[in-house]
Amino acid sequence: MSQVSPTRMNLLQRRGQLRLAQKGVDLLKKKRDALVAEFFGLVREAMEARKALNQAAREAYSALLLAQAFDGPEVVAGAALGVPPLEGVEAEVENVWGSKVPRLRAAFPEDRLSPLGTPTYTLEAQRAFRRYAEALIRVANTETRLKRIGEEIKKTTRRVNALEQVVIPGIRSQIRFIQQVLEQREREDTFRLKRIKGKMEAREEEPGA
Repeated sequence: MSQVSPTRMNLLQRRGQLRLAQKGVDLLKKKRDALVAEFFGLVREAMEARKALNQAAREAYSALLLAQAFDGPEVVAGAALGVPPLEGVEAEVENVWGSKVPRLRAAFPEDRLSPLGTPTYTLEAQRAFRRYAEALIRVANTETRLKRIGEEIKKTTRRVNALEQVVIPGIRSQIRFIQQVLEQREREDTFRLKRIKGKMEAREEEPGA
């Protein structure tokens, strides 16, 4: 408290800081509530995406085994070598409550192998792995968003705790200190004025005054 100058100006300033800090707490709590609601919504979405990914993985590798069994490993390997690299993959950055969240976007064409010269099982394996890749991107986007929102919830909670447990109590303590000093000064001033007034009245009552 020795660093706080007990003046009326500082008292008004601390009261303004207290109102601002309390408003900040209210806003941060509203933000945290919105983040928590979005987080739990994303948890369900992430679980569904992970479930879809596991299903797509099983289907893709089952289709691959069938293609190797019926079309032959050499045919499957040769077809894979003939697939051109995927184009149209983009990484966008979204702003989620102040956090930068990357989002992958990819355009998967229906068939990258020619249906005329490619056996049926190999074509089906290609389509199954395309669905697997799409599921992978969905899981990556969902879980990345979920992680960032979780981090933002923790950060917002730390700010609320700091304001409620450190900043606001500190400002209130400073306000009490300044008020006590000002009230003590006022009492001392009143006491001095009464003494001065008493002395002046005593002098007026003295004979020959």
